Amino acid sequence: MKHPYPGPSFVSFLAVPSVAFVVLLAATATPAALAANWPSWRGPNGDGTTTTAKDLPVTWSTTQNIKWKQELPAWSGSSPMVWGERIFLNSPSKEQVQAAAPAPAPAPGARKRPGPRGPAVSGPGGQEILLLCLSRETGKELWRRQYDQGNQIQMKHNTSSPTPVSDGTNVWVVSGNGVIACFDFAGNEKWKFDLVKKFGKIGTNFGYGSSPLLLDGKLIVQVLHGMKTDEPSYIFALDAAKGGLRWRVERPTDAERETPDAYTTPSVLLTGGQKQVVISGGGYVTGHDPQTGAELWRGGGLNPRNEGNYRVISSAVVHDGMVYVPSRQAPLLAFKAGGKGDVTQSHLAWSWTARGGPDVPTPMSDGKYFYMVEDSGSITCLDAKTGKLIYGPQDTGIGRTSSSPILADGKIHVTSETAETAVIQAGPEFKLLAKNSLDGTYTLCTPAFADREIFLRTGTHLYCISNSGAK
Repeated sequence: MKHPYPGPSFVSFLAVPSVAFVVLLAATATPAALAANWPSWRGPNGDGTTTTAKDLPVTWSTTQNIKWKQELPAWSGSSPMVWGERIFLNSPSKEQVQAAAPAPAPAPGARKRPGPRGPAVSGPGGQEILLLCLSRETGKELWRRQYDQGNQIQMKHNTSSPTPVSDGTNVWVVSGNGVIACFDFAGNEKWKFDLVKKFGKIGTNFGYGSSPLLLDGKLIVQVLHGMKTDEPSYIFALDAAKGGLRWRVERPTDAERETPDAYTTPSVLLTGGQKQVVISGGGYVTGHDPQTGAELWRGGGLNPRNEGNYRVISSAVVHDGMVYVPSRQAPLLAFKAGGKGDVTQSHLAWSWTARGGPDVPTPMSDGKYFYMVEDSGSITCLDAKTGKLIYGPQDTGIGRTSSSPILADGKIHVTSETAETAVIQAGPEFKLLAKNSLDGTYTLCTPAFADREIFLRTGTHLYCISNSGAK
């Protein structure tokens, strides 16, 4: 059954939550090693920023600044993960399409309608769920390992959405069915854990899509659900090396219907010299002790009208002592780090309720400015500490967007569902530097940035984009 949380009162509906947490991903590798790679979803800090990617191309096309492209077995919402000379991808196998009878000719004057999931998507992909390892230098596949079975389309995504994470020795991957697997870089399976067999079914309305968090030898996984189950939401930690359960705690909520569902990814907050795990969803944002999972603080106000459809997709972002928490477009809330217990009012820095808040794309901050992208592709810039509007919403011209913005080389990169990327100058003025098109296929993934290269996954290929690519 659901466990109501009787705590924080709601703030005014005029406070829009924008969860941006200073995410400090701390794996077993050194900070320098993390910075040189792209070890998890949204990069070395988990916050959508990198200071090590330099000399990146501003413009590209299918024939310009492409170092290589590699065909993939199927489409996925899972983003590329890069470490050293290897790239890792979560993916279904190639779909075996049955020959179908010719479709009847349309009636004279009938209008054509686009498919519900964008171009070039006929099905979910194959039934095998794979971890792929590619060469960073050439894009060629080095190995693939099946670690799960069973795939379907669930609203916009399929059963391979979580992004892998690595410490440079091993790689961990999660399927939408709740199977977690650990492999070494040679492709040897180290262990496997089935959370459904251990804890029961996942009860989200549209499948599971949260990526895991690797933190100090523990793999931390969240399951926030309620639409299709009365069981409580929870988070748990596995021993990253051996796969054994370290702890599991329930995460209570008083949310109803679909609102307990969250497709977010955990973040890491460093405050007072201590690391905390930040979880967003179910109408709240919470901070947890990574050693035990115990809840340390909780902020409300993310569902001020107590609506039943306030599931959240956009993740919390942590940066420079601030925690930014999105909801379903509005409100978007910014909290100051360092609180204990109920921080709903005591640590609320600002809120945003006007147009510009995201539903799917996770926001990003450089500490001075806070950038958020609407699903329409428009971008808004706020003062990161006060929430004051700097500009926006400004139309980027790329259309519907599920990918999250990334700040690299002084520029913001936003990729649309048709594989078109807007490159925008970072700073207080909106300046669109370029719009770059690739193959036009269904693209959900956030690009990876490492050194002088961009790795962009479309519906059919992985592209390595670089100034040293083909001219």
